[in-house]
Amino acid sequence: MGRKTFVVANWKMNGSYKANAEWLQQALPALRTTRAACDTAVCAPNVYLPQMIEGLLTSTTMVGAQNCSEHDQGAFTGEVSAQMLADIGCDLVILGHSERRTLFGETDSMVADKVKRAFENGIMPIVCVGETLTEREEGRTIEVVSRQLKAVLDTAGIAPFIGGALAYEPVWAIGTGKSASPEDAQAVHAALRDVLAQVDAQAADAVRILYGGSVKANNAKALFAQKDIDGALVGGASLKAQDFLAICECAECN
Repeated sequence: MGRKTFVVANWKMNGSYKANAEWLQQALPALRTTRAACDTAVCAPNVYLPQMIEGLLTSTTMVGAQNCSEHDQGAFTGEVSAQMLADIGCDLVILGHSERRTLFGETDSMVADKVKRAFENGIMPIVCVGETLTEREEGRTIEVVSRQLKAVLDTAGIAPFIGGALAYEPVWAIGTGKSASPEDAQAVHAALRDVLAQVDAQAADAVRILYGGSVKANNAKALFAQKDIDGALVGGASLKAQDFLAICECAECN
């Protein structure tokens, strides 16, 4: 099955009203163009989501959040629900990012509950899985990412992945300048698709699996050329509009 390449910007805790406006001004001419081979999304900090939703209205680029609560409402000070994201017109949400797992203690079970809640509220999840350097050196990569994925499948099923995406982001490659080789990344992506196929082979073929981990224009083309790598979750390189667009252009070349 032909899967349209999907390139997602994850700005993390970066940006300002002024910087975001400049990013939009630089990126919009290209993003307004209908892309035959590339879907795009920008996942911004919550406080800037309305600005990005309004700013990208004239393009096909989707807007996403970087996290949401597993609860719809209640006494959860500081949390934002998927219901609230849907209310302001948000399309997507990144869930299970390694920084949420390692810095904020999110467990496989918590991530699974968030995915279920997001999907129930019409917000498509980008579900992240990935191993640490220690786990990789111990030869446990497939075991770890499979466990993380199965936790979500057991709770929410495969449907959320079809509308959203799955992202493999090795923890040791995030923000370090290191990246898995295209061949190593492909091997993990293929293993993840096999896990999905155990639930529904036809659906598994439709799920887009993104790679995240120091993706830049100089390595994106080789990554996108792999059979099971369907795009990228881009961190630091997405903060500059021209760098993000250069990665999107790599998708169009394949």
